[in-house]
Amino acid sequence: MEKIDRDKVQEVLNQYQNQPVYIHVEITSGMYANHLNSEVFNVGTFMRNVQVEFVQGAIRGGKDGEYRVGLKLVNGGWIYVLGLTHYVINENDEFILHGFDHDGKMASALEISANEFFK
Repeated sequence: MEKIDRDKVQEVLNQYQNQPVYIHVEITSGMYANHLNSEVFNVGTFMRNVQVEFVQGAIRGGKDGEYRVGLKLVNGGWIYVLGLTHYVINENDEFILHGFDHDGKMASALEISANEFFK
């Protein structure tokens, strides 16, 4: 994966607009975060193979290398993921954005594909 280049990521987001796509969103504090610090509780979100269509995709931020991506859906709703740091387009043509914390652990993910993700 490469560190996010805002212009390149925006260009790829634009290619997915106005067509049905599959989304994967994952947010985690770490599976056992409270084992390391009793003041922290585990939080997370996991969505996979949710088909949506977005009319606008935008990347913002970048301070300290952390970005946020918002997808405005055709029905007016939004999907919004914070803390993204790296991206890649893999061998399956899946657009993958991940956010890694200061320890190198994944904390957030937004993945977009024209096809369903592996189940």
